[in-house]
Amino acid sequence: MKEIKYKSTDIPSLAEKRGRMSFDITIRTNESAEIVRLWIPYPVSNKNQNIENVTITGNYDYNGIYREGTYGNMILYAEWNKPEGFPNLNLSFDVWRTEIFLKNFPDDEGEIPIEMEEFLQPTNLAPTTGIVKEVADEVTKGRITILSKATAIYDYVVEHGERDPNLNFCGTGDVCVLLQNLRGKCVDFSSVFVALSRTAGVPAREILGTRISKNGDITEAYHCRAEFYLPNYGWVPVDPSDIAKLMLNENLNINDSKVIEARDYFFGAQTETYIDLSTGRDVVLNPMQEEGPLNYFIYPYAEINGVSLNFVSQEYLKYIVTFQEK
Repeated sequence: MKEIKYKSTDIPSLAEKRGRMSFDITIRTNESAEIVRLWIPYPVSNKNQNIENVTITGNYDYNGIYREGTYGNMILYAEWNKPEGFPNLNLSFDVWRTEIFLKNFPDDEGEIPIEMEEFLQPTNLAPTTGIVKEVADEVTKGRITILSKATAIYDYVVEHGERDPNLNFCGTGDVCVLLQNLRGKCVDFSSVFVALSRTAGVPAREILGTRISKNGDITEAYHCRAEFYLPNYGWVPVDPSDIAKLMLNENLNINDSKVIEARDYFFGAQTETYIDLSTGRDVVLNPMQEEGPLNYFIYPYAEINGVSLNFVSQEYLKYIVTFQEK
């Protein structure tokens, strides 16, 4: 039988991490602020992480936990009416996280379940036509199975992607632009993988969160990985952006042994130093925001009198994320 690339029958001892995480948010306002609204991703437990001992404090007039209807993301929402001081909110919780290792791929895939159809649909910046279809068709030419297509697309992103150290956030994920010059950060690489996968008939999605690899201030550690759905097996993690990051940080080429090892690992595995916060693109929040759908929902999002604040510059929307291992 032909060897399956990236497959492993190993049963490793999965690494774990525990700690307390905190999001501290302040919104700079003035006397013109009639209503201030804030949404932040509310983390939930899943088979790879456990969230407990949640505390929410602040000077808000109202707060609540909501679920948005398209992707099921949970949201912590708060609002302030004619605030006299700067609105502030703190969300803290204990997190336990385990490594993911799903590389013993089945020989028979079976049919794609009907509930996976939503993960084949285009989004605003990740269409399934035009240049995206052209590249997807070329990359997966001659490939029939879900696994073989996902493997080819992962290899394409790894081999063509270059990390852009000048970006001060996770990227826009504008796939048509990126396919002309695949240079960016984690949202960019994951978006290209997802768009090409969906176009080729492979259910896929972005998973947005943050790294918890160090103690202290981790505000700059937001991260996005991807997953594809393999019938008769489940969701398989992939993270081509971490390969580009390794190559840039350590000045390595694609044939270096460390790069080869990382490339193998990140198709079907994810370290324990990561926490999931949300998924999806073109996100309509709950309660609904005044401005249009969010490209993706990972950073705190705020509006003053219906006008959104820039989450990148943090001029008015200031947030600090911290982690302390236990």
